[in-house]
Amino acid sequence: MPLVRYDEKSVRTIQVKTASAEYPVLVGGGILPTLYRRLPKKNRVFVLTSPEIWALWSKRFLASFPKQEQPTVLFLPAGEQHKRMTHVERLASELAAVGADRSSLLIAFGGGIVGDLGGFLAAIYMRGIDYVQIPSTLLAQVDSSVGGKTGANLAAGKNLIGSFHHPLAVFADIDLLQTLPDRELRAGLFESIKAGIIRDARLFRFMEHNSKAILKRDSNALAYVISASIRMKADVVGIDERESGLRMILNFGHTIGHAIEAATHYRKLLHGEAIAWGMLAALELGRLRRTISPAQADRVERTILAYGPLPSFRTTAEKLLEGASRDKKNRAGVRRFVLPNSIGDAAVVENVTDTELISAIRWMLSHVRES
Repeated sequence: MPLVRYDEKSVRTIQVKTASAEYPVLVGGGILPTLYRRLPKKNRVFVLTSPEIWALWSKRFLASFPKQEQPTVLFLPAGEQHKRMTHVERLASELAAVGADRSSLLIAFGGGIVGDLGGFLAAIYMRGIDYVQIPSTLLAQVDSSVGGKTGANLAAGKNLIGSFHHPLAVFADIDLLQTLPDRELRAGLFESIKAGIIRDARLFRFMEHNSKAILKRDSNALAYVISASIRMKADVVGIDERESGLRMILNFGHTIGHAIEAATHYRKLLHGEAIAWGMLAALELGRLRRTISPAQADRVERTILAYGPLPSFRTTAEKLLEGASRDKKNRAGVRRFVLPNSIGDAAVVENVTDTELISAIRWMLSHVRES
């Protein structure tokens, strides 16, 4: 599929509409310098970010604010290990100490961890304050910043504490991606591949045929991938806001991916990398069940690997099976698993056996050892 040309500085708006909220997602370049005029007017503005992101972008961020209305900045250290309730309590105490109230606005400026924890903080501080998302990674722009899911981790698993709390707006500035390490960029692209596999065949074909331009950060290619990924998620969330049915397909690759993250103590792989391995395991399960044709399965596998390399890791099939049993999609002891039917179509099944899953996991682990 040929590249669709965009004006690099153009900003396009995608509306998210759910039963409980409606808000815009702005995608394009040059958003950060114009941030202040795009924000809802509030009495006080607070920013939650990481020290690394603030060091890179604070000057451009603050330049958009009048001198008399500079925001108060709170920090969350980088890393999945900091997405915990101890930091939620610390940050809530800091908000209280500087006088944040229900008329305040919180800006979550960073990657998915900042966005998830910041959204959760906004959801529970004084029983809920307004917030906006400014995702600084591709993964956060195409996935976690949209849809209203917020949360913190427990030792037992990811996002086991959380709530649904939609932002007032999401600002996905493509310029922020220019300082993103290559590995982080690829990790986000795996989530966009997922979006194509489960519900947007056109997006999948674009990523299948334009990997070189996308990996070189061609602004037009990235704009297309980000916009299409967000539109897909907005459509699904609009139909099923609370993950009672259709929204579960967004977890394609996540059952095994989350188990991999837990088994490697969240230190070995980035989230998108773990999901890529999880998608390969789910794809093999689709092959075994013949829910997807061999030709399409091969195309999906080739496209995922084209955005690699995927890092190796050490664990056992039995440990990953145990981790999969704690997946949040499971209900009343029934394992729910997302399988591909074809490129652009996926479904949730409830009858995947331990034997089938172990077989798919072992196939995946054989490829991990080869990588």
